[in-house]
Amino acid sequence: MENTLGEFLRSRRARIQPAEVGLPAYGRRRVPGLRREEVAQLAGVSVDYYVRLEQGRGQHVSAAVLDAVARVLRLDPVEHDHLRLLAHPPRPDGPAALGAGGGAVQTVRPGLRRLLDRMADVPAFVLGRRMDVLAWNALGDAVGGFSAMAPGRCNAAWQTFTDPAARELYPDWAHVAEETVGYLRLDAGRHPNDPVLSRMVAELSQLRPEFAKLWAAQEVHDKTWGSKRLDHPVAGELEFAYETLQLPGDRDQLLVTYTVEPGSASDQRLALLASWAASGRAQPADLAGGR
Repeated sequence: MENTLGEFLRSRRARIQPAEVGLPAYGRRRVPGLRREEVAQLAGVSVDYYVRLEQGRGQHVSAAVLDAVARVLRLDPVEHDHLRLLAHPPRPDGPAALGAGGGAVQTVRPGLRRLLDRMADVPAFVLGRRMDVLAWNALGDAVGGFSAMAPGRCNAAWQTFTDPAARELYPDWAHVAEETVGYLRLDAGRHPNDPVLSRMVAELSQLRPEFAKLWAAQEVHDKTWGSKRLDHPVAGELEFAYETLQLPGDRDQLLVTYTVEPGSASDQRLALLASWAASGRAQPADLAGGR
């Protein structure tokens, strides 16, 4: 069984050199970065205590100790939250919330689907657990091609790593891939022992060595806001700013919107793409409505 907490801590201390934290770099080092005893010393805990934490035996570790370790390992806020979740895993979803596949069944509220349709000039979609794309509007479909994805594979991670067209769609594919795996890692920390996600990770690791390498790196990324560049097969190059909004009442659903700079080349190309979508070549669809 994977010791996720230990793997994460080892990966974080491996990236910090002794000189960065004021320690002399003497002696032969069998591992990169800080030694366990050095992390313990800097965090103000015993070596045995820290070793037990890395071995996954620190179930009762205090918030103060986790904060000290996070400070020593220079964790950013997303990594810090991830550490807390790994050390104190949330309770698994109740059996009543589980579907046949062992994962929580997600549905999209009718009001949210109407909101998507009203956002006619903005590509928008709803992202759920494991990066499943649950619903979208017509322009979101024209940009992302969600309705063309195979049933059961309408998922941003599957599209990024298994669709041959994804590497052409995303000129910055390596960056997109890294962020995608980092968000899946975050989801795994929020939902430990998720059998659906475990199977998905195992399949993608077997199919794509790039995924396996990124998953082993233990990086975590939250999906909040940023920019994304696409080389769309119909519209050409599009530069978007994206915003991700967590939906009230369901922390596992995110409303993702893409916007363009008014008057820019991307604005003009998006308008042409909207006309193309309105002509009937791309139709609104939503996964929760029966896909």
